Amino acid sequence: MEVLDQITNSIALSMGAAWASGVNLYAAVLVLGILGLSGNMALPPDLVILTHPLVLGAAGAMYLVEFFADKVPGVDSAWDAVHSFIRIPAGALLAAGAVGRVHPALALAAALVGGGLAAATHAAKAGTRVMINTSPEPVTNWLASITEDVAVVLGLWTALNHPFIFVVLLGAFVLLLIWILPKLWKGLKKIFGSLGRLFKSKKSPPMRPSGPSVP
Repeated sequence: MEVLDQITNSIALSMGAAWASGVNLYAAVLVLGILGLSGNMALPPDLVILTHPLVLGAAGAMYLVEFFADKVPGVDSAWDAVHSFIRIPAGALLAAGAVGRVHPALALAAALVGGGLAAATHAAKAGTRVMINTSPEPVTNWLASITEDVAVVLGLWTALNHPFIFVVLLGAFVLLLIWILPKLWKGLKKIFGSLGRLFKSKKSPPMRPSGPSVP
């Protein structure tokens, strides 16, 4: 039973860190680092670096930037596009570090699964934001951004304090991703298709009236 609990705890922490990275990497680093620094959580050896003041300071500064950028329509999507190259590898690294120094193969497996989870979560977040940005009002962006930040904190808290519940919820979330990602892709194709047609119509020269030429 104790071995099963340890496995569940490792899976919850590893996949929780990867999932949170796909939503808000800087918030995830801050939560894990502060919990480790305050002694409320025993971080695995490879994640102890998150408690370093330089790491916490950098994560805090970037979180503040993201806090405001994530709430401006259009800017949030540009921010997400740039962070496609940051959240996914960071999620893989955090997932690998969370399993501890057990076996290189286990760390690599955790990195592969964690990177995939971070990528899927990031895709769902970024795609949803593009859909939200079709509405001119900014309130929805604020609600979505605040909800994501709260979800990261609550999700990591659940992963650390109730790992079995988190694993079950994560399984449900993965099923939701499988259902929603194709729908988001179809919606994005329609949006970008409409933008492309609008752009072409603005670039095309006006049609000259046809008729017999006057000598």
